[in-house]
Amino acid sequence: MGTAAAAKLKDLFHGTAEKAGKRRRNTGLWALYHKEMTDHIRSRRFLLVLALVAAAGFASLYGAVGAISSASSSDLGEFVFLQLFITSGSSIPSFVSFIALLGPFVGLALGFDAVGGERNGGTLNRLLSQPIYRDSVIVGKFLAGATVIFTMLAVMIGAVSALGMLAAGIHPGAEEVGRILVFLVFTGVYICFWLGLSILFSVLCRHSATSALAVIACWMFFTIFLSLLAGMIAAALYPLEGMAGIFHMADYYSTQLAINRLSPYYLYGEAVTTILNPGVRTTGLVTNAQLEGAVAGYLPFGQSLLLVWPQLVGMAALTLAVFAIAYVKFMRQEVRAS
Repeated sequence: MGTAAAAKLKDLFHGTAEKAGKRRRNTGLWALYHKEMTDHIRSRRFLLVLALVAAAGFASLYGAVGAISSASSSDLGEFVFLQLFITSGSSIPSFVSFIALLGPFVGLALGFDAVGGERNGGTLNRLLSQPIYRDSVIVGKFLAGATVIFTMLAVMIGAVSALGMLAAGIHPGAEEVGRILVFLVFTGVYICFWLGLSILFSVLCRHSATSALAVIACWMFFTIFLSLLAGMIAAALYPLEGMAGIFHMADYYSTQLAINRLSPYYLYGEAVTTILNPGVRTTGLVTNAQLEGAVAGYLPFGQSLLLVWPQLVGMAALTLAVFAIAYVKFMRQEVRAS
């Protein structure tokens, strides 16, 4: 009886200790989360990038409203409200194009000195000397950055939608609202990838300037150079010169498409174009045999979502992969001695 009672007491206290440890872990995580949120909101660097993205978004809205007002109803089609996000003006790119180009800089501004800045400022040692777990530091920084990103996107897309309704006098339907919400999720995951990549380079690099330059170099590679490289590799594998090039065209474009899909920039553009334009019925190659007998029309919302589901999974996997690498590297670093 005494042994059984002692065992029960031991289990009771052991479970109480585990619960207390979880409470301390959660308390430290959320304290750091709120601290990082405050730092981001008060950061002049983030406010500057936010102002740049907002100015670009409102400029694209101005161009889209002008193009919609001058177009005929037959040219606009059925989903007019979605044209606010994908229509370009006479000399102004669309809202989607601006976000695809400038969105990575939001992630860069939030993450390039997340760890390196703390280390160089000498605050990382003091932070870890508090009753807080080390993994709570990097998880809290990522969660705070992701929250800021999704909040910023929700406000911007809501503002663009409201101003578009007032300026163009159009209102969204239920399906258009659903597509815009999916667009919000896609864009948030896309920018969170760059946030995770920025945090990774912040862990690997001792200086914040080096971390920022590394992320910018990755952005340039995925945005500009990968498409050029894809064309060169496809041309080397399947030359299009001569009569034999006619039989290699499908392989050439398939190889080029497969290489381009390694880029988050390309995946994002492909996904949001399909979601915001119901007229897009496929994201791959279309042959003349497939077009023959096809009925022209819009793709239902569910089918469009299924069409771009691989792109969303791919971007989410890339985001989790870069953050997982940053997490492991940070946990293995000798932070206190640095």
